[in-house]
Amino acid sequence: MYQIIYMKADYEPWWMFEGWESNIVATSQFQSEQELQKNLEATLNSFRQKYEHESSKNDKYYAFWTDDEREYCEACEDDIQIYHGIIVDKLI
Repeated sequence: MYQIIYMKADYEPWWMFEGWESNIVATSQFQSEQELQKNLEATLNSFRQKYEHESSKNDKYYAFWTDDEREYCEACEDDIQIYHGIIVDKLI
C-alpha cells in the first residue's frame, strides 16, 4: 500500500521535525504503485499551478511555496515562510 501525505508547516517536509504529524492536512492511500503515480502527478500539477516555487528531494518529498504566504513567529520576532509539503510513502 502507498500513500500521499499533504502537510502545511513553516519548514520543508523532508525535515520531519518531532511532532510533524500535527501539520498533516490530508492523507490519501492507494493499493498499487500505478494508482499512486497517477494521483501524485495530478497532485503535483495542481500544486505547481498554485505555488510559484518548488523544491524536492529523492522523489519522495516535495515542497511548494509563494513569497506572499508567511506567518509571524513570536519566538523569532520575524515573518517565516509557509511550505506546502507532499510526502510519498510506501506502507509496510
